[in-house]
Amino acid sequence: MLNKSNTIMKKIIIFFASVMMAAGVASAQDINSVTETYNNGAMELEMGNKEAAVGYFQAALAAAEELGEEGAQIAENCKSYIPVLMGSIAKDLIKAEQFDAALEQLNKTIEVANLYGNVAEAEEAQALIGQTLMAKGNDMINNKNFAGAIEVYNQIMAADPTNAMAALRLGMAYGATGKTEEAEAAYLVAAQNGQEKNAYKQLSNLFVKKAAATLKTDKAAALELALKSNGYLENATAMKVAGTAASALGKNAEAIQYLEKYLELSPNAKDAAQMKYTIAATAQIMGDKEKAKAYYQQILTDPKFGPGAQEQLKTL
Repeated sequence: MLNKSNTIMKKIIIFFASVMMAAGVASAQDINSVTETYNNGAMELEMGNKEAAVGYFQAALAAAEELGEEGAQIAENCKSYIPVLMGSIAKDLIKAEQFDAALEQLNKTIEVANLYGNVAEAEEAQALIGQTLMAKGNDMINNKNFAGAIEVYNQIMAADPTNAMAALRLGMAYGATGKTEEAEAAYLVAAQNGQEKNAYKQLSNLFVKKAAATLKTDKAAALELALKSNGYLENATAMKVAGTAASALGKNAEAIQYLEKYLELSPNAKDAAQMKYTIAATAQIMGDKEKAKAYYQQILTDPKFGPGAQEQLKTL
């Protein structure tokens, strides 16, 4: 924006000279007054006071239009500079993380740019609205204002239904508030629009956390949620929860299957010996002596589960 401001200053200086040479004596007072206002805007801009500069340029524009043809060049220049400066002010507000003020300024910039025929500036400001809303939503998530973030991300999605990053963040915000169905729907939109890997990872995390939280109170629900988590992304925690839930429900074959998968995915898990003991005991109940022996033998040296494994091997 500094380069744009410098360009404006150069044009203003050149313009003053041409105006004064062309102005007639009779109208010199009027054109001088308009030029002075215009010049004040230029000086404010040079000092970095963009808001003040816009004010002067707007005043110069109104006065120049009253002069008709004589003020046409000043009016044209003002119409060129004002939207650019307004856009620059909006960018400054974004950098300062004053997102609401920035959004208000961007909307004003679009209105003025369209009024003055500056299509490029209007399009740039329009693009910045989406980016600013994303920044605002992200800031809200970082500050755990999940309800506010949901509102902002939904606003983005309303304008751009295929915005994958907004959908992904919306899923996170919904998940943080316990709205699992809404979170899943948002993540699936993200997955369909280029964020499949990240979305499925988040979906897996969403359901495995819910499965673990449900395990003590509803084994059947925990099993279903754990399998759903694993369906989105294979993970050891989901298999452990599924195995534990299946075992509690008396689904021994499934319990062994899930716990073996858990050990495959996490062979160095701290509770590996405990899981091997559980598999062995479950196999023993099912009459699968070979599997039971194999797993008991793997934990004979474990200080906690080794002694029990040795005793069970004596019965096989």
